[in-house]
Amino acid sequence: MMRIAVGCDHAGFSLKTELVNWLEAQGHAVEDFGTYSADPVDYPDFARAVGRAVAQGKVERGLVVCGSGVGACIAANKIKGVRAGVCHDTFSARQGVEDDDMNVVCVGARVIGFELAKEVLTAFLNARFSHLERHERRLRKVLEIENAGS
Repeated sequence: MMRIAVGCDHAGFSLKTELVNWLEAQGHAVEDFGTYSADPVDYPDFARAVGRAVAQGKVERGLVVCGSGVGACIAANKIKGVRAGVCHDTFSARQGVEDDDMNVVCVGARVIGFELAKEVLTAFLNARFSHLERHERRLRKVLEIENAGS
C-alpha cells in the first residue's frame, strides 16, 4: 500500500473525512494535515502542508480537497517538487501520473461526490509513471521551468 498525505479546507472537510476513512480501510497509511472541522480556514495552508510532505519524501502521494480543487492545486504547485493536478475523472487521474508524474491530486468537494472521488483516487494511486522517452523529456522540461523559476 502507499503513504498518503491528505489535507483540506472547510469546504472539503466532509469529503476528506470520508476519503481518509476509506483510504485507511484500503490499507493505506494516511497522514492527515487537517483541517479537522467545517470552520472557515484558508486552503493554501493545507495544500502547503501536503505538498511539503510529498516534496520531502515523507509520503509517496498527496490529496488536497477544497471547494473546486483549483485553489488547492494552484497553491500546491508553488512547492518545488510537487506536480499537482485537479482531477474529477479517472482518465485524468491515471494519465496525469502515467504521462506527467503527477504526485498530488486535487479534488473539489463541491464538484464530485464520495463515490466518484474514490474512483478518481483509485486511478491516481494505482497509476505509475510510464518512463517513456517522450514523457521523460517533457518532465525534464517541466523541471527546468521549475528550477529556473520561469
